[in-house]
Amino acid sequence: MSKKDINEEAIHRLAALLDEHELTEIEYEDEDFSIKVRREPAPVIAGGMHAQPATYAAPVQMPSDPAAPVKAAPAGDPVSSPMVGVIYRRAEPGAPEFCKVGDQVSEGDTLFLIEAMKTFNPVRAPRSGKVVSILVDDGSAVEFGELLLTLE
Repeated sequence: MSKKDINEEAIHRLAALLDEHELTEIEYEDEDFSIKVRREPAPVIAGGMHAQPATYAAPVQMPSDPAAPVKAAPAGDPVSSPMVGVIYRRAEPGAPEFCKVGDQVSEGDTLFLIEAMKTFNPVRAPRSGKVVSILVDDGSAVEFGELLLTLE
């Protein structure tokens, strides 16, 4: 049976069966032809759920520990992560790092690669300067806005 001989009424009946029985796919085959009708599943919406009122704990005064060092932000211009992903300091294992503390970088130089959704995205230097500190480890997960390094 050729494409132009396909019975539109049969297609509409199959589509109606999809709706009627809440199916995502239906297939019909006989000796003359076969047809498969498919649709995306409908999104699931939870109904009848009521939010519980929020309960808040009273603020607790934490004891001050003078022995615990306070981590100060390094001096210089911060370079933050533009996305969530896994950060790499080199193009491939065994390759030299894109930058090290003390390196002079130029605007547009690649500082890191962030892998997000199987795609490697370069993090480039926003300006020329000296790398003062690198605050992430190779292969670690980073969040959007997380401080990666500072430039002097």
